[in-house]
Amino acid sequence: MLCSIYKSAKKEGAYLYLPKRDDFSQVPDTLLDMFGKPRFVMLINLKDRQLATVDIEHVKASLNDKGFFLQLPPPPENLLETYKKDKARFDGSSSD
Repeated sequence: MLCSIYKSAKKEGAYLYLPKRDDFSQVPDTLLDMFGKPRFVMLINLKDRQLATVDIEHVKASLNDKGFFLQLPPPPENLLETYKKDKARFDGSSSD
């Protein structure tokens, strides 16, 4: 299964996967507005391939069911929450 991948002009780390190059007919207009002008990145064959950050079977299923797959970057780490957890763990393990 061939797949075209596009990079978002508006959202850093967002990628749109399409089963046919330049065929955005299945992508909702609201999604395209959020995504911005798609920039073609590459054409790949999904057969017997692994992707770095997403499950390839999920991508294939979405391409078949919806006609596209949207890959968003992971949410940024909440540094305050991380600090609180680390501090609680450190304070709890103290043997004073």
